[in-house]
Amino acid sequence: MSSWRRLLAAAAVAALTLGAGAALVPAVATAAPLYPVSDGDPFYTAPPGLAAHKPGDVLRVRQLPDNWQFPTSHVWQVLFRSTGAEGQPIAADTTYVLPNNHQPNGPLLSYQPIINALGTKCRVENELYTSDPLLQIRQAPALNVALLRGWAVSLPDHLGPDMEYGAARLGGQITLDGIRAVQRLPQFLVQRSPVALAGYSGGGLATAWAAAMARSYAPELHIVGSAEGGVPMNLAKMAHALADHPHPAFGLAFAAALGLERAYPNQLDVTDQLNAQGRRLQHEIANGCTNEIMAFGAGHSAGQMTDNTNFMDDPAAWKLLNENSLELYQGIPDMPIFEWHSPTDVLIPVDSIENTLHRYCQAGVKVESMQVPSPDHLSAAVIGSPAAFDWLADRFADAPAPSNC
Repeated sequence: MSSWRRLLAAAAVAALTLGAGAALVPAVATAAPLYPVSDGDPFYTAPPGLAAHKPGDVLRVRQLPDNWQFPTSHVWQVLFRSTGAEGQPIAADTTYVLPNNHQPNGPLLSYQPIINALGTKCRVENELYTSDPLLQIRQAPALNVALLRGWAVSLPDHLGPDMEYGAARLGGQITLDGIRAVQRLPQFLVQRSPVALAGYSGGGLATAWAAAMARSYAPELHIVGSAEGGVPMNLAKMAHALADHPHPAFGLAFAAALGLERAYPNQLDVTDQLNAQGRRLQHEIANGCTNEIMAFGAGHSAGQMTDNTNFMDDPAAWKLLNENSLELYQGIPDMPIFEWHSPTDVLIPVDSIENTLHRYCQAGVKVESMQVPSPDHLSAAVIGSPAAFDWLADRFADAPAPSNC
């Protein structure tokens, strides 16, 4: 199987895990990536002089209408300075939910939702306030478990301003800068709060990267624990695991390829390699959310999208894929970890989870790993969530962190 097909196959697995990324070959691009159409909201526009700001600096704040999904809380949105995948300054955002029973400097949870999308209409804020049930964030009502405990919640748009679906490291950086931003706003009552991270699958990927990067990227943050489930920790390994054939989730695979081209426009070239069918699918999903992407891409394959089956044969492509694989990242979390997954999950390499956690344990990290008795990737999220929230409550209470290393 050609490298092109293996890597786009890896994106298919990544898409099934709802957020993992894959890398495409560096090339001299003659066509620009196809970026999402703006939703017309000027709030997201980066102000002049963005580079003069430090990561986490607040650029803009607005209060949003109270949301029916959070009946005991109020909602704000914060635009802040963060760092893009190639190191450039970007303006990212987070949605902040403050419950009525929150005490000053009480717990702050940064929850990274599952976002499988390329369109700006799929941002957290837009999906929280839509009346379309196909676009709503399905995890949102479950966050009342945290809100009723008095925890403030930050929901970062961890795909970045250009909806760079599949860019793993980027998600970690935006998550950490979102925490910085909300803690710099006195009216949010979390300036000295203990912080925890949580997320599953694609949200777990951003969560796990934030935990691993915190020591070097945001060492000043007081993060008491990270609960991360179903995390795809080695994208290169996924590339060798999926056969080259039409797949029902190919649309998400293709979306991951396009999102990574947006994230690494100076290193990756997808658009120039597409044939007419590939360009057509690119335009059909470039502004889509999960259901549209799935519908347009179902049953297609990598080989149908390009006429050049050898253009992926470049070691640099595998290097970039490795750079977005958490198993191969040498950073060590400086907080306790709760991790859960199904031991029979066929969508993610379970041995990569075990290898990563073993490395953390060897470095002295308190790790509690829970195997969920379910063969299904998504049902494992639901089954493991109650234990994850209880574990987080103990970290906020400053109880000793358990470990089954």
